[in-house]
Amino acid sequence: MDPALIGTRLASSALGPLIRKLFVQDGPGAGLTGRRVRLSRLVSFRGEKRTLTERDVRGLAARLVADALAVPGEPPFPPDEAEAVAHTLARTLLALGDLDMDDVQAVRLGHLELAGRLRDAAPADHGLSTDASLFLESLTEWACLLVLEFFTQRSSFVARTLVEHSRTQAELIAKVDALIARTPRPFAADAAFERRYHAYVTKRQGSLTIYGIDLHDSPDAWPLDGTYLSLEATPAPQAAELAGDMALGAVREAVDAALAHRSPTGPRPADQALARHDRVLLRGVAGSGKTTLVQWLALSASRGALGDHRMAYLGDRVPFVLPLRTLTRHGERLPAPDRFLTAVGCPLTPPDGWADRVLAAGRGLLLIDGIDEIPEPERDRTRRWLRELLTAYDGGNRWLVTSRPSAVRDDWLAPEGFTELTLSPMSRTEVTAFVRRWHTAAGGDAASYQQALLDALRTKPDLARLATNPLMCGLICALHRDRRGFLPRGRKSLYDAALDMLLARRDRERDMGDPTGVDLGGAPQVRLIQRLAYWLTVNGRTEMDRARARSIVFDRIPAVPDAAAAGNPDAVFQHLLQRSGLLREPGPDTVDFVHRTFQDYLAAKAIVDEWHIGLLTEHAGDDQWEDVIRMAVAHARPRECAEIFTELLAAADAAPDRRTRLRVLFVATAALEHATELDPEIRRALLDRTDRLIPPRSVEEARELATVGPLVLDLLPGPDDLDDEQARMAVITATHVPSDAALPYLARFATHRHLPVRSQLIWAWSRFDPAAYAEEIVTRLPQERLDFTITEDRQVEELVRLGLRPERLDVRGTVSDGPLATLLGHCDPADLTLERPGPAPALSALSSLGRLRRLTLHLSAEASWSLSAVPGDAPLRRIEMRPLPGTGLGELLRHPTLEWVGLLQDGPLPAEDWEVLSALPQVRVVHCRLDPLESAPAPVRLSRVTQLFLEHRAAKMALERVAAVFPGLERLFLIAPGGSADLAPLAALPRLKTVATAGMKLTGTGHLPGVDIVG
Repeated sequence: MDPALIGTRLASSALGPLIRKLFVQDGPGAGLTGRRVRLSRLVSFRGEKRTLTERDVRGLAARLVADALAVPGEPPFPPDEAEAVAHTLARTLLALGDLDMDDVQAVRLGHLELAGRLRDAAPADHGLSTDASLFLESLTEWACLLVLEFFTQRSSFVARTLVEHSRTQAELIAKVDALIARTPRPFAADAAFERRYHAYVTKRQGSLTIYGIDLHDSPDAWPLDGTYLSLEATPAPQAAELAGDMALGAVREAVDAALAHRSPTGPRPADQALARHDRVLLRGVAGSGKTTLVQWLALSASRGALGDHRMAYLGDRVPFVLPLRTLTRHGERLPAPDRFLTAVGCPLTPPDGWADRVLAAGRGLLLIDGIDEIPEPERDRTRRWLRELLTAYDGGNRWLVTSRPSAVRDDWLAPEGFTELTLSPMSRTEVTAFVRRWHTAAGGDAASYQQALLDALRTKPDLARLATNPLMCGLICALHRDRRGFLPRGRKSLYDAALDMLLARRDRERDMGDPTGVDLGGAPQVRLIQRLAYWLTVNGRTEMDRARARSIVFDRIPAVPDAAAAGNPDAVFQHLLQRSGLLREPGPDTVDFVHRTFQDYLAAKAIVDEWHIGLLTEHAGDDQWEDVIRMAVAHARPRECAEIFTELLAAADAAPDRRTRLRVLFVATAALEHATELDPEIRRALLDRTDRLIPPRSVEEARELATVGPLVLDLLPGPDDLDDEQARMAVITATHVPSDAALPYLARFATHRHLPVRSQLIWAWSRFDPAAYAEEIVTRLPQERLDFTITEDRQVEELVRLGLRPERLDVRGTVSDGPLATLLGHCDPADLTLERPGPAPALSALSSLGRLRRLTLHLSAEASWSLSAVPGDAPLRRIEMRPLPGTGLGELLRHPTLEWVGLLQDGPLPAEDWEVLSALPQVRVVHCRLDPLESAPAPVRLSRVTQLFLEHRAAKMALERVAAVFPGLERLFLIAPGGSADLAPLAALPRLKTVATAGMKLTGTGHLPGVDIVG
């Protein structure tokens, strides 16, 4: 018979009573007093009060053996070994008294290990057969199993176990603490490094060069705090018209715009772009303030709570400023995160893996500046590098990429979920603010020139047309002061005067003598520096090694008599670097121009001087050469101009595709204004060729055409000659021409029947003088279904002055609290989109709204607010909120008429808020993100909801909870650009008719045979 079977049969009959007899029965308690209680003191055949003798144990063992042999069937071992087996079993059981352990330790061992310890402690069983040995082994293991069961039933065992665990845990904690004390902690090292890094970034990015302000006794750089001017950014027109603000959901806005005819999204503060979007591609012309914005964002993130409250959304971010011109100076591979700081010349050494930990935690602010400043063949490589970073660090980080407008196509980063914005030209209000700040910063006698310049900008259209970006405004201010109120006309004259001011007059007027020991006039310096500009432009770069710059200057010095007469080439080179005001050393062993505009201007001069006209036509379709071509025309003499335009027309005819042909023609046409004299036949041929491309076919073409400037207004046809889409393209072109000369043309479209045309007109209000635009255009716009985008206080003043009361308002955070209250009280809108900055937004103005049917609130991420601010008696049918109110959604129950609820926030939604949603009787549409949906408690059912707009930021969207929470769903809109989703779980929705997406990869569509899959 199998010994294990015998052990099983004996366990309940003989072993159980034996085990109970073997051990002392004690009282309750944990046994904490005295020494630890060993097994030798627990067994009843040891100790002072014996209840069982060793003779009794041997008798019990003999009885067990006899009972085993009495079982019917084959005996487990030969009968003649019974005495020897009983003797060995008794010695094994008696070994319990010799083990140096307590009951808790025994249970921790387990019955097999305890049996082994007993066999090791007992004398060896010499001479037993194999069957007898197997019987003893099986019986001993069963005995140990019952011993452990007995221990666990003892009244003191649980308490003793807890005490033992507590002791063990305390010992473990002490050992871990000792280990931590001896081992550097990564998070502590990270925190210490980040303090140093933030201080470095604050100092590095905290100052701004304002060109020309460093005359006389003024410093070269000014604190960014006092001089930064927040400019506005607008969504790419096609995104505004077709898809809307990505933060609101591309698909939702597309459907909404089509059904409700909503207006395109208007301008917003550029420095708030990353508060609304995690990923932004920001376009801007040369000098528009892209790099200054990058500086401001990095500075705001590094200062945290000490900075501007509007920028508090960046307070927990770690900025990485990554100028592509520096990263790709030698054509090397773009860096991985562990080389970010080294690649941009930061001297600090972070702890190993620090950048990876920052990005993995979603705390990074990646500011990638200057796609346009690297050669076109390298841009696809840059995009692949960016995609790899996005894949590795998908969640939480914020990304800003900057570029000139035409450097990359409009959808270049759309698959990666980037929202495209464009820095708007400075409005009249912004120009005025800039001029005032400039003169305040300049100090001294500058204040006396301020008003005269403001008057000139207001009365001279040609001058105002130049002052459309911070660079040109700074130059105009500096030249106006430098020339005692006299300003040259035209862009080339301004640049010539600026070069004269920087190269020849600055040191002389500051009475500095020759600080470098070299006395060079302006013209010799221009000759040398333009060779550097030429090399950079021809090679598609904006930075070069110091050694290469030195070599280029040395090679040119013999051809420039004044420079050769200086004697020491090194001194000449140092003079150009230190005193020209045009060059700088942004990092170790690196030279570049203080601004790309000066590089383009001087490269064009070098090309014309040496008549390398073939370079212009060879690169006519290259976005990096647009300003070079225009300035070349400005530098050229009449016959040279004629040849340049003739060659450009030939280049357009030879272009391989329509896009390149358009770019060449538009650049050539834009250059016409810089030609002081040109053969009328050539001018007419160019305009005739351009006229054939009007109206433009796409938004991209419309924007390109606007670069021609006011000249294009004479080429654009009127509304009677255009269909609806052509009219929209023409209006987009005209609204991007930065001149009040566009107003008469735009006014012809004010009553157009096509709503998108009128939407474009109201969107463009901020780009022109508020009063003039309001009188000529806004007063004539039919208000039905038209959203009025209000971005500044002066627009509020004009609406009130003119008695206009639009029903639909889109009020941006740049409108002050006082004018906001005035506007809402004046208009009492039925449809309101409201953006308010800061942690404590002023929402009291909402209380007076009695007609409000639709409300969209965009507040700062840290905003503290309550739905009690929404008037309870308003006939509210739709509400969208970001972030959600800290006091919960309970106040929504005051609005039983609600049909649409938008919850535009990440993170879980409390169970009580889900209960509120399920209690709203009329809600048919919900817009939310995936995180709140996944937090919905299992019992929640929103059976009345038929449409769901679902957003997600990560790559893969899980849809398992959709059917459970929204069983009556008919239409589902998935918003995760570039992401993916498995639609199979939606098969559980019996009424589902449509699933629409925006650029997503879908699987499982075979499970939805009757469902229309769109996108």
